[in-house]
Amino acid sequence: MNTILITGAAGFLGSHLCDRFIKEGFHVIGMDNYITGDQRNIEHLIENTNFSFIEHDVTKHISIDQKIHYILHFASPASPIDYLKIPIQTLKVGSLGTHNLLGLAKAKKARLLIASTSEVYGDPLVHPQTEDYYGNVNTIGPRGVYDEAKRFQESITMAYHRFHGIETRIVRIFNTYGPRMRLNDGRVIPAFMGQALRGEDLTIFGDGSQTRSFCYVDDQVEGIYKLLFSDYAYPVNIGNPHEISICDFAEEIIKLTNTTQKVIYKDLPVDDPMQRQPDISLARKLLNWEPKVTREEGMKKTFEFFKNLPEEDLFKREHRDFSKHIKT
Repeated sequence: MNTILITGAAGFLGSHLCDRFIKEGFHVIGMDNYITGDQRNIEHLIENTNFSFIEHDVTKHISIDQKIHYILHFASPASPIDYLKIPIQTLKVGSLGTHNLLGLAKAKKARLLIASTSEVYGDPLVHPQTEDYYGNVNTIGPRGVYDEAKRFQESITMAYHRFHGIETRIVRIFNTYGPRMRLNDGRVIPAFMGQALRGEDLTIFGDGSQTRSFCYVDDQVEGIYKLLFSDYAYPVNIGNPHEISICDFAEEIIKLTNTTQKVIYKDLPVDDPMQRQPDISLARKLLNWEPKVTREEGMKKTFEFFKNLPEEDLFKREHRDFSKHIKT
């Protein structure tokens, strides 16, 4: 039986990856320090004999005795609310954490796939975004802590691939959604759905003309799975190319949730990208992959998840206490 280490295992996407690899017959070692992850995302796996868990911060030395065949590095804050509150930790997990996992991959002769992001493209001047576009990123802006952590992560991964011959894969993830998202994590889907469920007006930042492309989590996991077992070491976009403006998306959410809220507008955050749409030509050609789940179908499943959350979660404002992770 092959063993795979998945960092960020208690996160939204990490937990779904744990499910997939267990289903495929792997022994999964999950690793998380719960800085943004949630133990509830993996509690259904705790009694599974093909799952083991290590509570650990990947920015510190990682020591695992057993054989590891594959590593998925998905540990990182991923929402603006998180990485603006914990900027240093965000930079460290992309740099020190990736360095530690590359060292582990080298020692174990394991293949490592890192989770990069569409944020490496910044506020893009090329549309849709192709893998050979270098991006338009403000390195010193507030969002730079996440964007540059991911750009450095790609650079050090390629350096280890070229210099040490490590088998590496890089997935550039575009907006992904589905069950187990945190309700108050600041991203548009849980924000809109949470506001609708609480009877609040839907908040749009800017004039709503900015666009996003939303990929359902099952499609994202399938793309990552196929990329891991490909022979391609360079970045690959995995996302849904069907683009929608935030204004139109708000109307879709009002219709889906059958609510009567109005839409209100607030100032656009600094460096918030105006366009986000993946060119997935490479994924189609290389992996024979493209998303299958329509936005209508995926949003229904996601809304059902949020509707069934405990009321205390629905009305919780301070979504996460980072105090024990911050050194003064």
